[in-house]
Amino acid sequence: MGDAHRFEGKAASPAGGAVFAAWERFVQGEDQVPGVRPVVAISWHRCREQYRVDPHLTEAPVAVAERAHNPEHDVVFAELGFRAASVAHEMGSLPGVVTVTDAAGRILGDWGDPATLARATDLNLAPWFCWSECAAGTNGMGTALEAHGPVLISGAEHWCQAFHNWVGAGIAVRDVVTGEPIGGLNLSCWRSQLPPSAGGWLANAVAKTQSALKRRARDSGAELVAVFTQASARSRTPLAAVDTAGKAVIADDTASVLMGVPASTPAIDATLRWNPGLPELIAAARHASKQAAHNPDWVGSTQIFTHLADEPTAISIRPVFSCAQLIGHLVSFGISDGVQLPQREASARPRVRPRRVVGMRDSRMVLLHLPEVSFAESEGNDVWLSTAQGRLRAASQSLDKLDTELAEAGFLRVHRRYVVNLSRIREIERGHKGELRLVMDDGANEMVPVSRRNAPAVRRALDL
Repeated sequence: MGDAHRFEGKAASPAGGAVFAAWERFVQGEDQVPGVRPVVAISWHRCREQYRVDPHLTEAPVAVAERAHNPEHDVVFAELGFRAASVAHEMGSLPGVVTVTDAAGRILGDWGDPATLARATDLNLAPWFCWSECAAGTNGMGTALEAHGPVLISGAEHWCQAFHNWVGAGIAVRDVVTGEPIGGLNLSCWRSQLPPSAGGWLANAVAKTQSALKRRARDSGAELVAVFTQASARSRTPLAAVDTAGKAVIADDTASVLMGVPASTPAIDATLRWNPGLPELIAAARHASKQAAHNPDWVGSTQIFTHLADEPTAISIRPVFSCAQLIGHLVSFGISDGVQLPQREASARPRVRPRRVVGMRDSRMVLLHLPEVSFAESEGNDVWLSTAQGRLRAASQSLDKLDTELAEAGFLRVHRRYVVNLSRIREIERGHKGELRLVMDDGANEMVPVSRRNAPAVRRALDL
């Protein structure tokens, strides 16, 4: 079985043993969870600190509200339903339940043998009930919506004790542009282990669904470039086309300088699009997407900080549709046409400042106060924290996400690979060609490079 088909770590034993003992201590307030897999420890932390789920909940709650979705998602749900029925058939006599959920963890359909379906109903493991982490704690389908790749939750790894007799494996289908979950597929068994092939069943089912989304995203990218080409022939202002996540698909010569992306270079493939690293632009694109869903004729404007500029620049943002589906936006620089975006929407900063950052040391979860973190560094598929307790792997797998979470807490993105704690900068070193390097106050006086496009933001933040 390939890496993409493997579950993260080994299944835990059912209720009892080291994991159950760790669960008991964590529920009572302890933070150290030796012997518990990182994906589970991080999920427990969310359930206790962020979602405040009752670990003694006896059944999943009713899904009280339906999350809005576009017609493309309906196609995904139909495809997942077909795949789920196929997985249920492959299971044969295995006493299990296969479920399909939407992005909010609401079960849309279930398949399996009648006896296990009846037992699952006692816990509301059935359509119209919600199994997101914020509703039902750590579980296969809910945790898969929070993580990337297949997730296995077994026995006492479940946050709610009532689910400790179950083993659940889930995987999410994600929007290839925004990375946000669209839905999920889950396989659950009662008091029995999943077969080794279960990971392959789920991963293959989702891969087939995801491939159709990738084709659609590539087609949308090509359509967005075509719309840009037509608009640029009529435009007298710098112009760019961004997707619904705020990533650049194409930009003209002037807009490319402001955004810090290559000029007139189409990035049709959703996985290869340019990330300009402009938080206000990303927030504006997301706000525009919400407005366009209710009013296709909506046009908005705001001001954002761009690269190589010390003052904010006005932009106008116009949604682009294809076959009645939003595929991205045209961004014009230097003009203010359309409805002014509210200031709180124009900022990508979170409304609530985080109190702590979660790091991992082996299987232990380390809760760090913000002043303890000197900087965060992206390395391959991991994010590492330079801290007063040494170098720790961050619970967050995305430097972009960590940057957004910490932006209002005194942290700043200074390079595509680095986010620094501004209060931990000891010195600023200027190179022969004017490049900046930050000497951090972390005992080792580590040096962090500042990219050319992030230098203006660093100067503004440090009043240079």
